[in-house]
Amino acid sequence: MKKSVLSSFLTSKLLRGSFTALLFSSAVVGMNGCATVEGAGEDIQSAGEAIEEGAEDATN
Repeated sequence: MKKSVLSSFLTSKLLRGSFTALLFSSAVVGMNGCATVEGAGEDIQSAGEAIEEGAEDATN
């Protein structure tokens, strides 16, 4: 059976829309992941500084 032109157009437009939505969602998730890693890095850095200060106080 031969597909109609309208059916082919709707299918390709639907696939393009789905791909665009998937791409956009991936970008948003990626940006949120970067923010989370940055926050975790700052927390680890502040914990390291606190340990370092505690070690300096203990030696003095």
